[in-house]
Amino acid sequence: MKILWKKWSVGFTAIAAALFLYAGAASAHVTVIPGESAPGAWETYMMKVPVEKNVNTVKVALKVPDGVEVMSYQPVPGWEVTQQKDGSGKTTTITWTATGDGIAAGQFQQFSFVGKNPEKETEAAWDAFQYYKDGSIVEWTGDESSDTPHSITKITSSTDKPEGQTHNEQETTDKNTETKSDSGESGSNAMVLTTSIVALVVSILALILSLRKK
Repeated sequence: MKILWKKWSVGFTAIAAALFLYAGAASAHVTVIPGESAPGAWETYMMKVPVEKNVNTVKVALKVPDGVEVMSYQPVPGWEVTQQKDGSGKTTTITWTATGDGIAAGQFQQFSFVGKNPEKETEAAWDAFQYYKDGSIVEWTGDESSDTPHSITKITSSTDKPEGQTHNEQETTDKNTETKSDSGESGSNAMVLTTSIVALVVSILALILSLRKK
């Protein structure tokens, strides 16, 4: 009985460790929301930066997609903002640099800014670069199937947001941004939880079958 219990304990420990690592990896991406917006609209974008290492994040640089014009940004205590611009004065990269400790392991930070969308339907790809205190950099520039994907915002007329939204209308919409973020995060967490439960059940069944054969 002791041997059987030891085997079960080892099996469950391995399963729990695997699920923990999977859940952490699935939710540690740098993301930009919303995923859809209307052509020509003034949109409040929000970049969420979680920390996937046991090292503080001290800087984040975000490349502005072609056709998107950054109009303003929301200041965040403890962070300094710089903007790289092209010859016409349009922002091409916006960078947040920590003036203090930055974002610690197990934490995340949100950075918001207002951008004016392109007038035509397209896909805006948000390439982000996450800098850690140890000098390492994670480049969130891959497609959706990669380990470090960038976020995509579909600029489409099919979205519910009115096309060509004015700045005053956008201020009203801004009040709902945090609620949207919480809703999206809840959905993501639910998906991770469901997948983890399924993986746990499958692993338990496999363990039982293995023990029976012995």
